[in-house]
Amino acid sequence: MPTISFAIIAHNEADILQACLESVKWADEIIFVSCDSTDNSISIAQNYNAKVFERKNEKTVYINKQFALDRANSDWVFILDPDERVDEKLKNEILKIINSSNEINGYAMPRKNFYFGKWIKYGGKYPDFQLRLIRKDTGKFKPLPVHEKLEIKGKTGLLKNDLIHYPYKNTQDIIKKFEFYSDIISQKYILANYSKTYAFIRPFSKLLNSFFLKLGFMDGTKGLMVALMDFCVLFITAIRFKEKTDKNIHD
Repeated sequence: MPTISFAIIAHNEADILQACLESVKWADEIIFVSCDSTDNSISIAQNYNAKVFERKNEKTVYINKQFALDRANSDWVFILDPDERVDEKLKNEILKIINSSNEINGYAMPRKNFYFGKWIKYGGKYPDFQLRLIRKDTGKFKPLPVHEKLEIKGKTGLLKNDLIHYPYKNTQDIIKKFEFYSDIISQKYILANYSKTYAFIRPFSKLLNSFFLKLGFMDGTKGLMVALMDFCVLFITAIRFKEKTDKNIHD
């Protein structure tokens, strides 16, 4: 029978890691890469018989995700983040797919994003397709500074059932991720040679697009909160981008 590995990388995610691992304990193999974790993430992963590796916490996330993918030994590999969950419906669909005979090498699936306890259906947050399930040795990560992307050799398909996602744990986590994403997105802007005008227009165009054109207001108050969070990330990105480009000019 075909086998499946789940590949997970994490940096200090002990408070959510157990729920993630519990949702995939049925896997044939779990690859866990601890990226400079100082909490008890490793011991939690070991409790689920994961194969544990330790790595530097790279800002360019694809490096460690590729490392985890390369260490998987099963016929199929699913790339999973610590803040995601595989429910029973998705599990059954995955098992059905990997036991079927076809020529498809990778599968994307819709992802349900839960903010502040609510599934956000609008504003471009759903279906939020994610390519995560791949046949071993048919895919690799593109070297991108943000929002890592898998490239697949051959055909890809879609699963029907949702991957569950809880992107933020609390206010402290929101601030931490604002810091992380604003830094790497500003670096992306530099590499792409974007203008400062683009950088400062982008937060406002994103807010207009997500909250109004993509009906984010249909999610009510929490829809507005999510739209404003996305605005804040991009506005902070614009400020950091200006700081970095100004520094480069003066250096």
